[in-house]
Amino acid sequence: MNELKKQYKHKPRDEKEVRNMKSRLHRMVGQLNGIEKMLDEGRYCGDILIQISAIESALQALGYMVLQDHLETCVREKVKEDDEEVMKEVLTLIRKLK
Repeated sequence: MNELKKQYKHKPRDEKEVRNMKSRLHRMVGQLNGIEKMLDEGRYCGDILIQISAIESALQALGYMVLQDHLETCVREKVKEDDEEVMKEVLTLIRKLK
């Protein structure tokens, strides 16, 4: 089986930034639970789709926050180290985030 290698940041994230990201995640979990309740209640499809769209937007915004942090810390360090593979990694991550 092909397992992903765990990697860790060399520079820890700012505590305020982590709280902000976790807060966003908790809101999304609440929205997901809300969708589950809407399904159980037989709510209108359009209302459920609006909630799904809101979660997708929130998740994408969180992804861009993580990407920005990655570019400003991890990628910056790899560029300083003259790591030629870092730009391939960045392009792959941007494509996956889309």
